[in-house]
Amino acid sequence: MWSSQEFEARFFGAFEHSLDVKGRLTLPAKFRVHFIDRCFVAQSQFGDPCLAVWLPEDFFGFASKINNDQWADDDTRRSLRSWAREAFECEIDKLGRIALPANLRRFASLNKEVLVHGAVGTVELWDPATWSRYKDEVG
Repeated sequence: MWSSQEFEARFFGAFEHSLDVKGRLTLPAKFRVHFIDRCFVAQSQFGDPCLAVWLPEDFFGFASKINNDQWADDDTRRSLRSWAREAFECEIDKLGRIALPANLRRFASLNKEVLVHGAVGTVELWDPATWSRYKDEVG
């Protein structure tokens, strides 16, 4: 969709987790060690039908490096506004759970089972059926 900074490589691997009745997701321990008590959750910056979980410093770094030329393009500006409007700072509780906002859960079709994928600089959250279709389409 748009470009920004490079990421430090931190997140690798794939896990299956479940949302609890309050819409909370427990981060895998392998990923949790990189977070303190907060994260940002947003729609994928690439336009994929999943959510991205960001370390705060990476989220702010990404957002601050979006250049003025990108804001000048009408379509890109609309995409950036939509992306920013749907990004939320979330607390990570002592058990490593993130309360995912309902609108983001709806966007990514997250109901119960969630695939938690390392995506180098972010963690991606996928609905299993959506991931299966995505893999079939893009390989």
